Amino acid sequence: MDKSPQPPSECDVAIIGGGPSGLAAATELKKLGVNSVVILEREAEAGGIPRHCAHSPFGMREFKRVYNGANYTLKLSQRAMDQGVVICLNTSVIALHKHTQLTLSTPHGVQTLHAKKVIICTGIRETPRAKRLVSGQRPLGIMTTGALQSMISLKHKRPFKQPIIIGTELVSFSALLSCRSAGIRPIAMLEKNARITAKYGTQILAKVLGIPIYYESELSNIIGKHHVNAVDIVSKKSSFKNRLQCDGVIFTGQFIAESSLLSMSHLKIDPHSANPIIDQFGRCSDSDYFATGNMTHPVETAGYCWSNGIKTAQLVYASLKGRLDCYQQHARITSASADIKYIIPQTIAISSKKNELAGINALQIRVNKALKGRLSIRSGEKILVQKNINTLPERRVELALPELVKNDANASLQLYFESG
Repeated sequence: MDKSPQPPSECDVAIIGGGPSGLAAATELKKLGVNSVVILEREAEAGGIPRHCAHSPFGMREFKRVYNGANYTLKLSQRAMDQGVVICLNTSVIALHKHTQLTLSTPHGVQTLHAKKVIICTGIRETPRAKRLVSGQRPLGIMTTGALQSMISLKHKRPFKQPIIIGTELVSFSALLSCRSAGIRPIAMLEKNARITAKYGTQILAKVLGIPIYYESELSNIIGKHHVNAVDIVSKKSSFKNRLQCDGVIFTGQFIAESSLLSMSHLKIDPHSANPIIDQFGRCSDSDYFATGNMTHPVETAGYCWSNGIKTAQLVYASLKGRLDCYQQHARITSASADIKYIIPQTIAISSKKNELAGINALQIRVNKALKGRLSIRSGEKILVQKNINTLPERRVELALPELVKNDANASLQLYFESG
């Protein structure tokens, strides 16, 4: 990528984060005719998480062919720049203010940028060891998938030879592929449940590569003074500890929204999920700020986030044209069940006019454990929408948006789950 330009002092739309959703949103806005669109990317290259992935498959939805992560993000970045998007690298947004004013830390110093609209695409991060309450020593060789992929793809280093992979989410198998590309052979994958978290069939990859998966087992202790030497795992079936020799630990998944910037701002975040509170148009509590991509719904594929970014761009364009001005009243949705991980959007905007604009057409819900039963949205005792489900963690569950009228403004809606 060419030398990064200095951020302007003003623009029509500022996009925080240059991953697939941010690049897609920027490209779409330029196609729609928005004059000045600026991406603010804190890293030295745009692309987000896929930029660190040396493996495929990426790009089928976007380019109708398969790329590895690095080439995929180069294509997305080039497409954005060809449309006239300004991508400012090594630029961190350090504060969000009212009236869409941003404070930036850039290679040229601290500066202020004012935009008409702001799209937040800061993505997600994996839960590190410290938040997983794993005991033991703190030697070298412990990292997340993101750190592993950065070390392999960007720094061309091999941090270990025989690590253990914790988790079986889709990203866990991405870690397995990254290890394979660097000549690293994991000793095993560890899963606390009776089946993998990723979709059934994904475990075939581990079988083909000769990597065992230990089910209903958890990591209890990490051993090693200077570098990881071994780990203790506990089986739920026997409660006995088993010591495995390895030289690294890869903590995968358990993604949470990268919302540290929002937590220091005037924007409201969901206290349970740390996701930004948005309506069906992707608008935050300050309606000139929008959020999209994985930070609103951890975790989806790069292709899904790309399409999500395009949809958000179309809604931002509608907002620039004043077509969302009639949606100023909201009804809040909260969950009445501890088994629900999150729900988005968390508010439904209600129009004062009959000509309504289509936004997100369904509520997206994730659960904390395997659930079978009925989901419903209620206003008091009245059931607005309901659906039978049989789902697992990290599966997208969609529920139709309830139809609301002006009289429902400021109503408190609740999401219920009934087993059966």
